[in-house]
Parts: sequence; C-alpha cells; structure tokens
Amino acid sequence: MKKQAILVSSCLLGVCCRYDGASKPNGDVIKLREKYVLIPICPEVDGGLPTPRTPSERVGDRVLMRDGTDVTVNYQNGAEMALERARSFGCTAAVLKARSPSCGKGVIYDGSFSGRLTDRDGVAAELLRSNGIEVYTEEEIHILLEK
Repeated sequence: MKKQAILVSSCLLGVCCRYDGASKPNGDVIKLREKYVLIPICPEVDGGLPTPRTPSERVGDRVLMRDGTDVTVNYQNGAEMALERARSFGCTAAVLKARSPSCGKGVIYDGSFSGRLTDRDGVAAELLRSNGIEVYTEEEIHILLEK
C-alpha cells in the first residue's frame, strides 16, 4: 500500500531554518515517516527570507519584522509555494510549527513582540486550511500517529 504524503515544517525535521537559525526536531514528527511520506517545507525560507532573520509576527493583514520591515509578500509567496507543493504531492494534511507567524494553527503571537498569543492562523496554515488541507501542529501529532 502506497503511503500518503503530508507536508511537514522543515524545522520539526531538524533543518536549521527558523528565524534564530535553529531547528526544533520532534521525535514524534520524525516517527511519522513510518506511516507517511514527509514533504518538508519552510514557507519563510521558500518565500525568500534568510536564516537567521529578524523575528516576525502578524500585525493585522501584514507580517512585520520586529524592526518594522514589511515581509508580507515573502510570507504570502511562501504560503503559495506550500500549497503548490501540497497539490503536487497529493497531500491532504500538514504538520506545521505551532505559534509561528507562517505555520501556526489556531494560536500565534499577537504582533506586539511581547510573547502574547492570539487566536489566529499563520499565513501558510491559513492558506492551506482554506484550500482543504488538514493542518496539525507538533502538539497534535498523536492524531496522525493514531490514524
């Protein structure tokens, strides 16, 4: 039986692509490869941002770096690339980094750069969900492991 492909945030697989130049490898996410074909994505890097980079947060309809630089277009382009990759591999699900301005699902940082959270999706998570892709965070990985 052919394994289903799912998108996975590259940082959760150990790729050093986060804003701080680090990764956030997650053993349970990596364990998903036993059941799924993992398709790595980093919408921020795919959208043209460097690693490391100044932290960014969603502020209204824009994404701004802490220094005020508007990187909305980078985030939108990266989200479009994630959706394109999902479609090309037939992905119906994604496991994305919680609370990220790109990948966060349901809760992300509120745009004040103070560590406060707000109920909202990151740019890529929002686009994927609006196009029928089920989005999970690494905190919900048990759902996919039990399928």
